Order: sequence, then C-alpha cells, then structure tokens
Amino acid sequence: MVAITSVYAAVFALFFLVLSARVARSRVKTLTALGDGGDPGLLRRIRVQANAAEYGPLALLLAAMAEIQGAPGLLVHVLGLSLLGGRFLHAYGVSQENERIAIRVCGMTLTFASIAVGALALLWLGLV
Repeated sequence: MVAITSVYAAVFALFFLVLSARVARSRVKTLTALGDGGDPGLLRRIRVQANAAEYGPLALLLAAMAEIQGAPGLLVHVLGLSLLGGRFLHAYGVSQENERIAIRVCGMTLTFASIAVGALALLWLGLV
C-alpha cells in the first residue's frame, strides 16, 4: 500500500491541473494553438508546466517504490515534501516576469534532492 505517496501524488496532480489551466488561459488570451507564438509569458507558463511533467512523475514513482519496499514513513514524507516544495518554488520563480533565479534554483535543488534521495533509498532497500 502507498498511502503516504498517494497523498503527495494527489496534491501534485491538482497542482499540475492549475499549471495546465494557466497555459490554456494564456493560449486563449494570445490566440495561440501551438507553441508559444512568441509570447514570453506563455513560454514561461509552458515551461513551468512541462518542467513539472518532466520531474514530478519520476520523483513520485521513486517515493511510491520506496514506500512499497518498506521505507520509513518519515523518509517518504521528506521525499514528497521536497518534491512539492521544489515544484512550487520553481513554478513561482520561473513565473515571475523578472525571474527570481534564487527561488528557481532552490526549487530545482529540492526536486533533485527528492529524486536523488529516493533513488539512493531504493538502492539501499534493494541491497539489504
């Protein structure tokens, strides 16, 4: 059972829907069906959504597999919180017209940490 990871997956899914809605609204506003139409705001929204789609599923998969393998609940919470915190910070940082690079970097660091710690935990759990 993956009761802990399920909560983080649900929150991430709702967050992803918000990001997707932002892209859709911008597409309607700019009358842009494909690509970014040269609009920098739409490009930022597209990249925030795509970046979440690129990193979120892998981090959630690692957390779920760790939970299934019997990782301590605290570790699974750390993985989930790092992912969500990282994605929220990244989305906020990149979404700013005057991008706040420190916030973006912090978000990516948390996301990478979630993936790295999840992978290392699975290696440990698989080898002991």
